[in-house]
Amino acid sequence: MSSDIVVVPHTHWDREWYEPFQRFRLRLVSLLDEVLDRMEADPGYHFTLDGQMACVDDYLEVRPENQGRIEALVLQGRLAIGPWQILLDEFLCSGETIVRNLEIGMERADKLGGHMPVGYLPDMFGHTAQMPQILRLAGLEHACVYRGVPSSVVTSAFSWVAPDGTPIRTQYLPEGGYGNGAHLFEVPGELDKRAAEFVERMARWGSGPFLAMYGADHSAPVAGLPAMVTALGARMDTLSGFVGGTADGLPVVAGELRSHARANILPGVISVRAHVKQAMGRAERMVERYAEPLAALWGADWPGRFLDMAWWRLVDASGHDSVTGCGVDDTAQQVAARIAEAEHLGQAVRDMVTARLSATVPAGAVLVVNPTPAVRQSVAFFEVAGLDPLPVPSQTLEYAPTLLLDEEMEPSVALSFIHGTELYGQHITGWSVEDGVLTFTVARDSDVAFNVAELRGHLEGVTRVRIEAEPRRTVAALVEVPPLGHVALAPVAPLGQAAAPTAPVRRVETPVDSGAPRTALTNGLVTVELADDGTLTLTGQDGVAITGAGRIVDGGDVGDTYNHAPPVHDLLVDQPSQVEVEPICSGPIVAAFDVRRTYDWPRYGGHRTGEPDPRSWADAPPEQGPEGTEETVVTTRVELRAGEPFVRLTVTFDNRSVDHRVRLHVPLPERATSSLAEGQFAVVERPLTSEGGCGETPLPTFPASGWVAAGGAAVLLEHVTEYEVTEDNELALTLLRSVGYLSRNRNGLRPEPAGPQLATPAAQSRGVRQVSLALMPYGPQVAPAAEVFRHDLLAVPGSGPRGLGLPEAGTGLEVSGAVMTSLRRRDGRLELRMLAHEAGEAVVSGAITAARRADLRGRPGEELTVSEGTLRLPVRAWEIVTVQLLR
Repeated sequence: MSSDIVVVPHTHWDREWYEPFQRFRLRLVSLLDEVLDRMEADPGYHFTLDGQMACVDDYLEVRPENQGRIEALVLQGRLAIGPWQILLDEFLCSGETIVRNLEIGMERADKLGGHMPVGYLPDMFGHTAQMPQILRLAGLEHACVYRGVPSSVVTSAFSWVAPDGTPIRTQYLPEGGYGNGAHLFEVPGELDKRAAEFVERMARWGSGPFLAMYGADHSAPVAGLPAMVTALGARMDTLSGFVGGTADGLPVVAGELRSHARANILPGVISVRAHVKQAMGRAERMVERYAEPLAALWGADWPGRFLDMAWWRLVDASGHDSVTGCGVDDTAQQVAARIAEAEHLGQAVRDMVTARLSATVPAGAVLVVNPTPAVRQSVAFFEVAGLDPLPVPSQTLEYAPTLLLDEEMEPSVALSFIHGTELYGQHITGWSVEDGVLTFTVARDSDVAFNVAELRGHLEGVTRVRIEAEPRRTVAALVEVPPLGHVALAPVAPLGQAAAPTAPVRRVETPVDSGAPRTALTNGLVTVELADDGTLTLTGQDGVAITGAGRIVDGGDVGDTYNHAPPVHDLLVDQPSQVEVEPICSGPIVAAFDVRRTYDWPRYGGHRTGEPDPRSWADAPPEQGPEGTEETVVTTRVELRAGEPFVRLTVTFDNRSVDHRVRLHVPLPERATSSLAEGQFAVVERPLTSEGGCGETPLPTFPASGWVAAGGAAVLLEHVTEYEVTEDNELALTLLRSVGYLSRNRNGLRPEPAGPQLATPAAQSRGVRQVSLALMPYGPQVAPAAEVFRHDLLAVPGSGPRGLGLPEAGTGLEVSGAVMTSLRRRDGRLELRMLAHEAGEAVVSGAITAARRADLRGRPGEELTVSEGTLRLPVRAWEIVTVQLLR
């Protein structure tokens, strides 16, 4: 029976976790030094390097002289590397980040001899629905998984099917996951006994050969392993040497894998360190939807190296112990810095492109850019000089001060403020001296020459200095912009009647029985009304009302970064002690008001049980102590814009409590039987409960990326957010989960530790927290609304000469019948990736002259027919389509 065992030696390498990256790397270098020496000394030795190229790259940065040794072992088929760049968390990054992860990893591995042809996913906290299609489109025919597999799987291999119908043969790792063979060789004298026990366990999952994954976290196999394998009568190989066959005839599992039946999936990582998830969402949008598409269509030379650096940082941050936030505070700090660098690189590329475009727009005018591939009429915010109206419906939000300085001052002091033509952050447009007063006039932009030497001859008798700025105002304008294109606007002179929107936003007063009218806003698409307790009622055009939305609920959380755990006797705080309302603006383009609700939140969530844990207060001011409450003001900005069928909310509060969870609740107008959540290249329907069976309690909390809907209500999101449909038929979204330990040895909802019990005071997320989202009645317009909500128009001041005429509007690419997920340049072509939500036809137009299909690695496929500058392509429901275009 031992001959039925295939031993796959490997290591599972968490790049950063309970220690930061560089501390772990020191151990990685030592481990791989040992592995290379052993493999070269024994030609029977095989090793699988965890399916991620990060291990190789991190090693070779320290040992570049060993690259040839690695290449030789890869070419011999004894060392398996790739295909991933890093073992990611599939739910906490975008679908495009998953694709770039594979692209980078496979390219790097192929340069060293070839990638492992298995989508190895050994420790992710569940798996996204579209992973089978992603792997197959990258050229991989096998997957290998551990966590998230449902109880319906009773064999060691199954056919995993994506929403579009793509199947992939999937190797399951039962009986211990990626360490199921870790104890086989611990006692050399018990080899036969342990092998027999192993075969007996594995035979419950099917006939041999049986896969023995011999390895564990951050460890190398024992010395003399090949001889012990031979003595056992087993075979040693890499994972790719074991996996084979097709998905035909295997049991079928469709969609995402998020069951708790076979292993813990640790769902609390979705909501811990929420600021990291926010930053990841911002950075991904900046690179995916602003920097790359705009540079592809409107840039000069392709800034490929800058974008590559951004993607490397995003991919590195997506590690399953990185963006998850379940590491120590030092690790989280490193991850946040990496994400910030990615966003900064994206911003730099975006600004380089818009600066090129704005040079064709005269100073005093503004360039508005549309990052979405459809004609867009949306609200843009920008500053404009003067008081003349714009040629589009607009609303003044704020006037900038015109008097910047008026003080008794020696003129030499004032001259020291001048740098070239710059003064007080603006540019000098003129100066005068009268009655001892030196007056400068300044503007944000100017092409007026300024000679400071000429000024010096007129300063005698000056005792006072004034700086006057040209009138400027911040406006909200309703602008129509071509798809992935741009348009220029300038104020119209002389002063006249401003254009009005066809459906203005306005404030209405709703009478109530108590006498005082309630605050309400409407734009013809949706009406939002404020209740006395600070919650909202939304009513759509069809009359469906969402009542009591925006209720804030604070509860205890004595769990850890992996799993939420409420105190045994929790105290939920959901009623404010005070509610105040402040109007901000009243239309016709934008209307908004602030709702300030004051709550008394317990300082320490665990005191609700009567058993406070002082260790959670190691970082707290000693005079506060664990008892008592914190008066916390939660401010919600309620904003309604012209033309939008949703209401924007921005929730802000200063978190001074610890060990608690804050959620925003939306009562559902209909009884929900399931939820819909947009994720990675898919919209997933989920039941209201989660399958259990392993160790942790299966809380029905799930991730959503762009939006979530249930029971007739939808919430639009800026970043991955945890949600739950509660037993009270409310949609609860986690705004903050505040905990003090990486893992607790005793977590009330998870019997065994998920890692070491280390303090993580920064995971309490103290300080000001701000979350933006939007509410709307659910309907077919939710996905397009989410696209608008997540991708604001860009407004850039013109930088060309003042006498320059306005340029014509520019049109990029228009996409219908599918959703654009990526647009970049590759090998002289535009590479466009789209997702079809339903079967039909994807249409791409924009002066296209040729088109061809491509796979997820950019390798060309069949040529496609283009007619009159338009590509029409039949698509399956939930098909991921990549095409390469010439314009």
